[in-house]
Amino acid sequence: MARTRPTVLVVVAVALVVPVLLAITGVALVATGVLSRPLDTRGEVAFERPLRVPELAASTVEPDGTRVFDLTLQQGETDLTGRGPTRTWGVDGAHLAPTLRAARGETVRIDVENTLPEATNLHWHGHRLPAAMDGGPHTSIAPGATWSPTWTVDQAAATTWYHPHLHGSTAAHLGRGLAGVFLLDDPANDPGGLPGEYGVDDVPLLLQDVRLDRDGTLRDVSTSGAVGGLGSTVLVNGTVGPYLDVTTEAVRLRVVNASTSRVYDLGLADGRALQLVATDGGLLPAPVTTASVPLSPGERAEVVVRLEPGERVVLRSTPPELGVAWPVRGMSGARDAFDLLELRAADDLRASPPLPARLADAPDLTAADATVERTFELGDGQAINGRELDMGRVDEVLEAGTVERWTVRNADGIPHSFHVHDAQMAVAAVDGAPPPPRLGGWKDTLYVPPGGEVELVFRVAEHVDPDRPYVFHCHLLVHHDRGMMGQFVVVAPGTAGGHPGTVDGGTHGHGDLPDDVAAIFPGALRHP
Repeated sequence: MARTRPTVLVVVAVALVVPVLLAITGVALVATGVLSRPLDTRGEVAFERPLRVPELAASTVEPDGTRVFDLTLQQGETDLTGRGPTRTWGVDGAHLAPTLRAARGETVRIDVENTLPEATNLHWHGHRLPAAMDGGPHTSIAPGATWSPTWTVDQAAATTWYHPHLHGSTAAHLGRGLAGVFLLDDPANDPGGLPGEYGVDDVPLLLQDVRLDRDGTLRDVSTSGAVGGLGSTVLVNGTVGPYLDVTTEAVRLRVVNASTSRVYDLGLADGRALQLVATDGGLLPAPVTTASVPLSPGERAEVVVRLEPGERVVLRSTPPELGVAWPVRGMSGARDAFDLLELRAADDLRASPPLPARLADAPDLTAADATVERTFELGDGQAINGRELDMGRVDEVLEAGTVERWTVRNADGIPHSFHVHDAQMAVAAVDGAPPPPRLGGWKDTLYVPPGGEVELVFRVAEHVDPDRPYVFHCHLLVHHDRGMMGQFVVVAPGTAGGHPGTVDGGTHGHGDLPDDVAAIFPGALRHP
C-alpha cells in the first residue's frame, strides 16, 4: 500500500489541476500575445528599396463628359521581401491598385471586371454617392462579371481610397492586396501653396501590416484574435523597408491606413514636428503643428515634412495610445513600433513655398444644428446596439437633408472604430470635451477607445433610395466581418415613418469569435 500512495497522490493532483488548466486555456492562448515581446523595428530597418509610387490610372472622357476608368481585379505573384514570390491580389496588376483621380463636378464611371476565382467588390471609402454605387455589402461582383458604378463627384478635395467590402471576406480580400488611393480635386477652392506634383512632392503612402512565412507566403490572419491578425511586417505601397528620394524642400505625404486592424501613431524619428494639413474629408481649416498623428484603420492624413539638403529623416510609428487595459495591449498592437519610410533629401532642393495660414472653411455644423439624435453602442464584441448585421433589416431611416447628431460609445474592453458610408462628419465632442485641432475637419472614420464617446454631426445627403441601404460599422475588419455593422436608408423628407424597416438582404454570413477571445472577455465578448 505504501508503494502505491505516490501514484494515488499524482492521480488526485492531476484530477484537480487538469480542470483548472482547461478553464484557463483560452486566457493562456491570449496571454501568449499579452506576454510576448513587442514588435519594434526602430533603428533596425535598412531602407534598401525605392518606394513604389502607384501609377495614376488611365481614363478616357466620353462625349457627354463622363470620365471612365477600366479596372481589372486579378491574381498574381509579388516578391515582397526578396525571399521569393508571394501570391497576391491586385487591381490592374499583381498587388495593390493604381491611384484614381477625379475633380469636383466630374461624372465618373468605373468599369470593374472581376477575374478572381471568387466574388468580391469595391467600396469607394470617403465618397458621397448613391447607395447603389457605394460598393457596400449588398454589392457582389461574381467571377467573370463587370460592375460599372457611376456618379458625379460633389465634395471637397480629399484623399479617399477604395477596397473590398464583401461581408465576411473584407479583411481577407483587403489583406491580399485589393486597395488603392482615390484623389479628389477641387480647383475652385484650392488655397495654393501646398505641394502638388504627384509622385514628386505629393506622394500617397498606403500602409498595410502583413504576416509572411519564411518562404514569403502571405498568411491569412483575417479572423485571428480579439482585434484581428496583426502583421509583423509593414508594407508601404507594397514595399518593405522603402526610401523616397526627395527633390523639394517640402513633401506632402498622403497616408492611408489600409491595415485590417492595426492602429499607427505617425511621427518623425528625430522628433521634429509634422504639419498636418488634411484628414479624411479634406483640408483642415489651418495647418496643425504636431509631433504625432494617430491613424486607425480606414483613416487618412496628409502631412507636410520640410527637409534640409542632404539629410535623411525616418517616418516612424510609435506605440499608439489605444486606451486599453494591460491584458489587451499586446493583442491590440499597443506596444508595437515600426520604422516605415526613409526620406532622403537631395543635395540641392527645389524651393517650396510656406504653407498658407488658411486652408479651408471649418465644418459649418455643430451639435446645436441637429434635429435628430441617435446613440450607438459598440460592444458585445461584434454588435452595435446589441445587434449584429442582418442584411435584410434596416436599423435606421434617415431623411435627406436632415442634420443628425450621432453619439458613439465603446462599451467593450477592446479597440473599435466607427465609419459611416455616404457621410462626412464634424466631430462635435470627444468624451464630452471639444475635439483637438487634428479633428477639426471633416471625418468619415474615427477611433473610439474602450470607455470612450464621440459626438458626430453630419447632414444627410440627397441620395434618396428606400430600397438600397448604406452601412455604418467598426473598421477593425475582423469585427466588421463578424457582424459589427448596421444599415440605414435615406428617404425623402417627411417619409421616414412609412418605411417598413426591411430591404432585400440576399445571403451572407459571418464568423464566430474564437474561443480564446471569448475566454478573456466573458462579459464583453460572446461566442455565438
